[in-house]
Amino acid sequence: MAKPYLRCHHRFKNGKDHCYYSIAEKVKTRRGWIQRHLLYLGEINDSQKASWTKATEVFDPVLRQTLELALYPADRPVPEHAMDYGVQVRLDQFELRQPRQWGACWVACQLWDQLKLDEFWRERLPDSREGTCWRHVLQTLAAYRLMDPGSEWRLHRQWFKNSALADLLEEDFSLAQKDKLYRCLDKVLEHREELFKHLRRRWEDLFGIKFEVLLYDLTSTYFESDPPFAPSDKRKYGYSRDKRSDCVQVVIALVVTPEGFPLAYEVMAGNTSDKTTLRAFLERIEKLYGQAERIWVMDRGIPTEEVLAEMRAHDPPVHYLVGTPKGRLRRYEKQLTDLPWQVVREGVKVKLLLEDKELYVLAQSTDRVNKERSMRRRQLKGWSSGSRNCRRWNCHVTTFCSSSARPNSSFLPLGV
Repeated sequence: MAKPYLRCHHRFKNGKDHCYYSIAEKVKTRRGWIQRHLLYLGEINDSQKASWTKATEVFDPVLRQTLELALYPADRPVPEHAMDYGVQVRLDQFELRQPRQWGACWVACQLWDQLKLDEFWRERLPDSREGTCWRHVLQTLAAYRLMDPGSEWRLHRQWFKNSALADLLEEDFSLAQKDKLYRCLDKVLEHREELFKHLRRRWEDLFGIKFEVLLYDLTSTYFESDPPFAPSDKRKYGYSRDKRSDCVQVVIALVVTPEGFPLAYEVMAGNTSDKTTLRAFLERIEKLYGQAERIWVMDRGIPTEEVLAEMRAHDPPVHYLVGTPKGRLRRYEKQLTDLPWQVVREGVKVKLLLEDKELYVLAQSTDRVNKERSMRRRQLKGWSSGSRNCRRWNCHVTTFCSSSARPNSSFLPLGV
């Protein structure tokens, strides 16, 4: 097995000897042993070298007292003033054993303490009779997802032994047994809503965040597995955002703040329609965080007219920002044409139309226009190159990217 070691490189420049250090290892191949660099440490100047060779206390068992020793490289003589306490060190024979990630693990533990998660889980995740500290298992899972997300199997096989969490938590490798990792996730699930409430309070106390604007969206993830499944299984065939209609899937709904803080989520059956999910999330957010004048931002395919009417009639009213269905655009086209543009900021103009207790916003963005034109040019360029390769096809492409092209606009109703 290859062992990392510290290597010194010398480079003479302008009459001065520059020393560069790196961590390397020897790897055996078919052609023999080769050297592979793992980490470049850079040049060690005089001030850095002085900190490396500062006095170190050692205990002399004969004299029964501590002595101060100074470390010096073996390729240079010990200075005369340090002959009595200087020790030469062979840097080229240094070995790096059990390298572990320390800094990121320490930051993750500090974040855990700032959020007071140890206090939150102390009563909810008591230690097992065998002595397993479930709080530390969960803290390991949280740090792993924060720094280097992956599967629980990878945490068990690779990540934990290369991290410093065992030292920071005063635990051993038994903490990362794969069965404990999976069992811990099952124990956490029942406390999901309480955890959201606790994190919301801590987030508000630490940063003064106001949960007035909520972003709501849905996505899906598929499974390459063959049915049939149990009737209660959520893996179903449905509209696939991944273009994998041949695979079963689940639908994931998420509510976050503009800062990216999650407030609620739900995993639903793969054949769930987007339009049937909003009402339940409105009730859940109100139950968890109380009534407030919030603004919901979502795609136009999520709400129905019935749900939007309920949001307007709610006390206090629930505001929303959602795209207008395409079938309703022509109804207000004439009215919006006669309205003047209002400048919001450089490159962004809007037109406002108040109609049927809703505020319609027509937005025009110069940056968005340029972006979509470049996307069309790139696509047309690919088509034109493809037509040259396939001469048997009779293709004709018309470009609508002239300066007189209609600017891109967004047509959104804003509940008021």
